[in-house]
Amino acid sequence: MVDLDLSVLLKHYKRKEVQELIVEHAENKEIAIKYQEGFGKRPDVLQYPNDVLEFVKKGATSFHSSEEIWFNPLQLSTQLKKNEIDELRKGWDLVLDVDSKIFEYSKITANLIIQALEHHDLSSFSIKFSGNNGFHIGVPFESFPEKVHEIETRLLFPEGPRRVASYLKQMIKPHLTKELLNLHSFEKIQERSGKKKEELMENNQFNPFSVVDIYTILISSRHLYRMPYSFNEKSGFVSVPINSSKILSFEREKAKWDEIDFKIKFIDRAKAKKNDARNLFVQAFDSTIEEEKVEKQETVDFQGSETAIPVEYFPPCIKNILNGLKDGKKRAVFILTNFLTCAGWNYEDIKKLLNEWNEKNEEKLKEGLIENHLRYHQRNKKKILPPNCDNMAYYKGLGVCTPDNFCSKIKNPANYALLKQKIMSKQK
Repeated sequence: MVDLDLSVLLKHYKRKEVQELIVEHAENKEIAIKYQEGFGKRPDVLQYPNDVLEFVKKGATSFHSSEEIWFNPLQLSTQLKKNEIDELRKGWDLVLDVDSKIFEYSKITANLIIQALEHHDLSSFSIKFSGNNGFHIGVPFESFPEKVHEIETRLLFPEGPRRVASYLKQMIKPHLTKELLNLHSFEKIQERSGKKKEELMENNQFNPFSVVDIYTILISSRHLYRMPYSFNEKSGFVSVPINSSKILSFEREKAKWDEIDFKIKFIDRAKAKKNDARNLFVQAFDSTIEEEKVEKQETVDFQGSETAIPVEYFPPCIKNILNGLKDGKKRAVFILTNFLTCAGWNYEDIKKLLNEWNEKNEEKLKEGLIENHLRYHQRNKKKILPPNCDNMAYYKGLGVCTPDNFCSKIKNPANYALLKQKIMSKQK
């Protein structure tokens, strides 16, 4: 902990640029004021530039804000129920917190996340130095899609940022592993991190997230992060926005309070592009990470049909999926694979059908994804039901739920096909 001199604090926070940028960032956010080692009352707000200096005169050292955007932050209370908090929430910004005891590792990780965001055609992001050993990467709410899986995006907190962060972690993991091992040998990483060999390993391989992390567990309602241009009490540096293309060359000394500039904003709403983050959210919510979680939740070792059930007996939702989709194709692969195995189809025929279906999609899945998914599924050696009909993230979320009279008799698409074939066979 650095002993921040009051004269330094006053010189920094009395600058008009600092005051105005902090207050601008605080709009509709819950604010917490830190006094060297502890926080002041919550909730709090900042309305006027001079408020910043007045708090500092009373002993404030830094300012922290919520990721969530509120209609009225002062109405927040620990006594509120979830639905009452949801009603107060106007939206939320995506703030990814990258941190490591080894600063070079934080820089490499942050740079890979920026590349991943750009891969999803996202440009409305910004990055700032946390003030110590990490970075905050922010995406403004104004660039989000209005809905994800037919649910208002503003309500998807903290689930939304957790899913996006988990998805990005898995996406960059192999690249991060390679870059860290290129920078340092495993023995050097072990030495610098001060960790035992087993602490650095996962499934007999080096786990890069044992030495650097993109925090997801800490994301919760009313979670706070250090505001731009606030001091970090541990280091004495300022949390400053930086150019995303200069992460790897950034040094902490550039964040001294008397050397910073004010050319870049963190979470610049004026530059946000509507639906800019749509591709990222769709991919994150459709990722196999979440599908595997659902797989574990659904009934396993389903007996299913011994012979392949013809397509004519498939439920409307499955037929709609097979006509081709615009979004949600990864979810659809998960649904179709589980459904078809339960319907008695062998993997060769499933692969053929899925490849034919992929040709109908507005934007085809990347080559190899279907084959990799089938290979993973085949290793399980059990017939697993597709998600139930009432799972909002799937059929209704994909916009393929168009029930017929027969749908009211079943709870799962696989049961639809089995029951309909049985009834139709008896009638014949």
